[in-house]
Amino acid sequence: MDYELATLYPHHFQSLCERHDRALSATGFDAVVIHGGEQHMIFLDDMPYPFKPNPHFKAWVPVLKNPNCSIIYKAGSKPVLLYFQPVDYWHKPAASPSGYWVDHFDIRLIASPEEARKHIEAGRGRTAFIGESNDSFSSWGFAESNPKRLVDRLHYERTWKTPYEIECMRQANAMGVRGHNAAERTWRDGGSEYDIHLDYLRASTQSEAELPYGNIIALNENASILHYQHLERAKPEENDRHSFLIDAGADFNGYASDITRTYSHRADEFQQMIVAMDKAQQAICEEVRPGVDYRTIHLLAHQKVAEILAEFKIISVEPSSALERGITSTFLPHGVGHFIGLQVHDVAGFSADADGSTIPKPDGHPFLRLTRVIEEKQVFTIEPGLYFIDSLLGELRQSDNAKHVDWKRVDSFRQFGGIRIEDDLAVTSDGSENLTREAFAMNG
Repeated sequence: MDYELATLYPHHFQSLCERHDRALSATGFDAVVIHGGEQHMIFLDDMPYPFKPNPHFKAWVPVLKNPNCSIIYKAGSKPVLLYFQPVDYWHKPAASPSGYWVDHFDIRLIASPEEARKHIEAGRGRTAFIGESNDSFSSWGFAESNPKRLVDRLHYERTWKTPYEIECMRQANAMGVRGHNAAERTWRDGGSEYDIHLDYLRASTQSEAELPYGNIIALNENASILHYQHLERAKPEENDRHSFLIDAGADFNGYASDITRTYSHRADEFQQMIVAMDKAQQAICEEVRPGVDYRTIHLLAHQKVAEILAEFKIISVEPSSALERGITSTFLPHGVGHFIGLQVHDVAGFSADADGSTIPKPDGHPFLRLTRVIEEKQVFTIEPGLYFIDSLLGELRQSDNAKHVDWKRVDSFRQFGGIRIEDDLAVTSDGSENLTREAFAMNG
């Protein structure tokens, strides 16, 4: 693995340099300081929040647990990495930098955050600052902090992933799949949401703080809550075991995976619905290729959900009519996917160009996170769902469309909560590589 990353990293590094050269030139800055972030303390406490680095910083280096580091980039010069390594007997300082990436940087050790100032020549030119700013930086001479025109350009170019980045996400998918396999086993053995969570962490070799997002581990009706955030400790009785939805990913070198699977406890009608959703999800994935408007992928997901609703006799109208009437939005209220990379919901999903212009969402679909035309080297999720959400069903029942719904059928499915199936896709020249399905195939 290290050999592969070492082979791919030089091209990634060069791509970052070129992106920053273009962005600095277009926006009139001489240099940029990218601050990795600081450790923040909990209010009225001496415990820190989990540290999460600035995504602009971790694009350059896989330094994920060391605060107070910075990258100094100036076109034509070797980037400087200010690496925080204090003398500390309360906590273990970060180890000295090592690995395939270190030779690309002028690495300078700093023993305190304030020591960074003497290495930063912000007052001698137009130097931009990117990161979480604070009062201490205001006197350092930066021309601007997080200038929108610069950040917009960097975000827009981040859309296209380098082979190094795709390999990191491939590894993140492998880690996530190992966790998913362990989670399914624990659920089938009768484990609680909490038990499942712990076994997921163990199998994916992550601590809770290292997860790219909080695990969604939902049994039964809890699967109807899109971002379900709790972990019930009680193990369900055998008669109360109906379904299991897990949305959980992994982080590798700062790059995320985002994977969702749904299971039924019995070979029942809900299991048949899961099979139908899996088939629909794969049909949607097959439509992913360069030149396709992602908004049409989203609308295709609604069409597929309408077909499943009709197949299982939940609605009495044709699927096309259900889509036109907005009925499917009750059962699929979120977008079909989003960019993924340095962030789980990666940036520039609405960007029309590097200047910050945006592409609108389709009418009636306010929660879609991606409206771009699909291009090679993009990486995004495809995650259609079908849920039985009490509040949305209540609104549907009060609408003119209520007469097109078999409410007894709806009630029979409420105990299962819902279905979501999610894969991470890397777009190729003529289609896509399904990073998630490949990981399941290799770690079955």
